[in-house]
Amino acid sequence: MTAIAKLSCTVLDCRDPRGLAEFYSTLTGVPIARREDDWYTLAAAPGGVALAFQLAPDHQPPQWPGSAHPQQFHLDLDVPDLDVGESQVLAIGARKHEHQPGTTFRVFLDPAGHPFCLCLEEEVDLG
Repeated sequence: MTAIAKLSCTVLDCRDPRGLAEFYSTLTGVPIARREDDWYTLAAAPGGVALAFQLAPDHQPPQWPGSAHPQQFHLDLDVPDLDVGESQVLAIGARKHEHQPGTTFRVFLDPAGHPFCLCLEEEVDLG
């Protein structure tokens, strides 16, 4: 199948683009590549997808798992150890969500209230 387009960037609306970019830069170890008053973008690896943050002054965070303010999407980030990952994301400003439906992942909220999950890395058997 021939592609019509290539996904280049995922954008999160928020009230504080700089603060959220700094949070995800610290979380992922990816530097901020573009800085504007209302838009910040993390660098993308060659062929990868960038993560950007756009000013939305009236942004209301989703109220997951409810439907009054539904979650539109969320990010899954792999870690080798959930306990270590949890302590690290809490230290940089994340909040652990009270609803934890699984055992191989944990749900958190970023400083703007977007849900994201830390997921236990799967070991790949190459032999």
